[in-house]
Amino acid sequence: MKPTLVILAAGLGSRYGGIKQIDPVGQHGETLLDFSTFDAKTNGFGKVVYIIRKDIERDFRERIFDRVAKSFDAQYVFQDRESLLTQAQKAVSANRTKPWGTIHAVLCARDAVKEPFAVINADDYYGRSAFETLGLHLSGLGPDNTEHAMVGYVLENTMSKSGSVSRAICTVKDGYLISMKENTKISYEGGGIVSLLNEKKIVLTGKEWVSMNFFGFAPTAFKDFNAFFEAFMAENSASEKTEVLLPAAANEIVAAGKGKIKFYTSQENWFGMTYPEDRALVKSEIAKKIAEGYYPPRLWGE
Repeated sequence: MKPTLVILAAGLGSRYGGIKQIDPVGQHGETLLDFSTFDAKTNGFGKVVYIIRKDIERDFRERIFDRVAKSFDAQYVFQDRESLLTQAQKAVSANRTKPWGTIHAVLCARDAVKEPFAVINADDYYGRSAFETLGLHLSGLGPDNTEHAMVGYVLENTMSKSGSVSRAICTVKDGYLISMKENTKISYEGGGIVSLLNEKKIVLTGKEWVSMNFFGFAPTAFKDFNAFFEAFMAENSASEKTEVLLPAAANEIVAAGKGKIKFYTSQENWFGMTYPEDRALVKSEIAKKIAEGYYPPRLWGE
């Protein structure tokens, strides 16, 4: 069974200052979404499901979806504040303006995904080898399997010179994830790398393995994600900002003994669209890859 790629593309882009999911960076208007989808298609994935906001649907279709769907099995679903909530939760959270985070997003795609699936961010570049690795792992999973997977990256390869980044630092043993701890403010300082965690500054080596939200799951994970989300909402339904995050839910699967997460690694240098200043770098890196023949000038043969 060919796996599905799920792309989280409903973010608000508050630090970027615009709709980075559909911002063109390729030679013919391609976005990072296009390049990730292309890498998945050429490495054994059979379908892509985009998770978007309703308010960007028209632009999303015009700039990305309609051309991708001519060459690949593609679908999109919506995530908004009220998705999956009970009437009571909708009432309590009426003042909230943003969706509930990455686990909420993944659950919005549940009805569209019945096969093993990978999850990525819309605004990050992961590298072709990572798609090949997870594609092979996921293709071998049965419907009741609980051995999930992820691709970890070297922290120093994932830093931004434009500002701080959020990364989950991973503890790994014998090729499997033991735990992840989210660090929401990692930045360069004085020639080194530091993390501000619970108002305490921690010096990092830069060699730590980190999650870039590139996970692979068997369909059994949806049950665990749903339970995690329900527990989160029971405590946080009145919160205007707190989010329920994919690394935390994946970590809970391991901690609770509900499954394992095989830890694959990549030496790829990350680039992505976190800050406005990042766009020029992303365009430059994509142009280099096209010049080297890594990507064709037109991804979809238009």
